[in-house]
Amino acid sequence: MWGDSLSAGYGLKAGEAWPNLLQTRLAREGFRHKVVNASVSGETSAGGRSRLPAALAEHKPAIVILELGANDGLRGLKPQLLADNLEAMIRAAGEAGARVLVVGMRMPPNYGPAYTRRFADTFKEVAQARKVAFVPFLMDGFADRPELYQADGIHPTAQAQPLILDTVWQGLRPLLAGPPPRR
Repeated sequence: MWGDSLSAGYGLKAGEAWPNLLQTRLAREGFRHKVVNASVSGETSAGGRSRLPAALAEHKPAIVILELGANDGLRGLKPQLLADNLEAMIRAAGEAGARVLVVGMRMPPNYGPAYTRRFADTFKEVAQARKVAFVPFLMDGFADRPELYQADGIHPTAQAQPLILDTVWQGLRPLLAGPPPRR
């Protein structure tokens, strides 16, 4: 798991973040994959890109879930920089033998329609160009429900984590090798 505070569990108790719930679901469904959550609060795509080679060498993942870019957008960085960093991380993960799931993000409307559209489209375009799995929006299905966000209005609550997991699972499940083993 390669992400920012949305995957690192910012403001949540230990074990409440969706990557922890993913580990539980994998085990329940008979998969032996181990989730390594190397997400860092505040991480940008440039920071993730710089840290990724060492993590790939250390953990040798079969799958990399790439959830980075929200902090790029909040800082108003050019979507082309995000695209370049995502492409580099996808390439590095592929060269290390890992399949990749890109998880998209959206910006609030106050960033303007041109920027918000371009930002969201960047994830899809990169995933399509690199032929990797894609989930359009991490917070699909609850982005407009303020009661599922912490007081900062940015970070989802513990109650939202299963919803995030369900969204990510839709893109992840096809990447898991074959059907789950029989129990």
